[in-house]
Amino acid sequence: MANTVRAALVQTAWTGDKESMVKKNVKYARDAAAQGAQVMCFQELFNAPYFCQVQDDEHKDTAEAVPDGPTTQRMIELAKETDMVLVVPIYEKEDDGLLYNTAAVIDSDGTYLGKYRKTHIPHVNGFWEKFYFRPGNTGYPVFDTAVGRIGVYICYDRHFPEGWRALGLGGAKIVFNPSATSRGLSMYLWNLEQPAAAVANEYFIGAINRVGREEYGDNDFYGSSYFVDPRGQLVGESASDTDEEVIIRDLDLDVIDEVRKVWAFYRDRRPDAYDSLVAP
Repeated sequence: MANTVRAALVQTAWTGDKESMVKKNVKYARDAAAQGAQVMCFQELFNAPYFCQVQDDEHKDTAEAVPDGPTTQRMIELAKETDMVLVVPIYEKEDDGLLYNTAAVIDSDGTYLGKYRKTHIPHVNGFWEKFYFRPGNTGYPVFDTAVGRIGVYICYDRHFPEGWRALGLGGAKIVFNPSATSRGLSMYLWNLEQPAAAVANEYFIGAINRVGREEYGDNDFYGSSYFVDPRGQLVGESASDTDEEVIIRDLDLDVIDEVRKVWAFYRDRRPDAYDSLVAP
């Protein structure tokens, strides 16, 4: 019998306030669970607009504790209700002035397993993230969940191959990359980077993007969320580039072993030859 995981991604448009945004995503999660989904990832900063298009201190007040804040606690209850593993990207406040772009990982029984904090923080026009977030300090954790070992990499991280590889070395079988990426800047990379990372690291990737225009700035988020397998092939079609959508796909994890028997990338690595890559 195939070792199959039914996985879901959701791309949504900003509703205008946090409470209605959470409610909408909760509804999508329940719909996915009703279709048999076992794990689901929401988009970057899922309960907020992508406020990094401007620099305004008022947005810092929306950060919450993880896991003790109200949104994470609500998603813990949702995981229990739906029996799904949930990856929940949120603006995290650890202490005064210690703010992170974070994803909480919750097991299907509601157990909080831990968090990943976005490691690479951009600071360019329309993506003023260093104004809001400290660079992550969690390393690249891999979480043992009811559906197997999963990892998280967030948006801008995807441009850096080192974290993808660290997650593979940690045993990840599925890596989720929740994002907020806009049509003009990086759309040409969207269908290149994650398939290439899936091939290089021989695991499944779920790439999630926001959709629509928001009240801060002019960025047009183009959705197009998808799953890609270790051969670099899309699992089903990508989501719409204009509309909200939940995609649910069956991921055959046995494909990972099949690919690794053909391409022994982990065996043939040469870490002894890579010192210059991390030299100061």
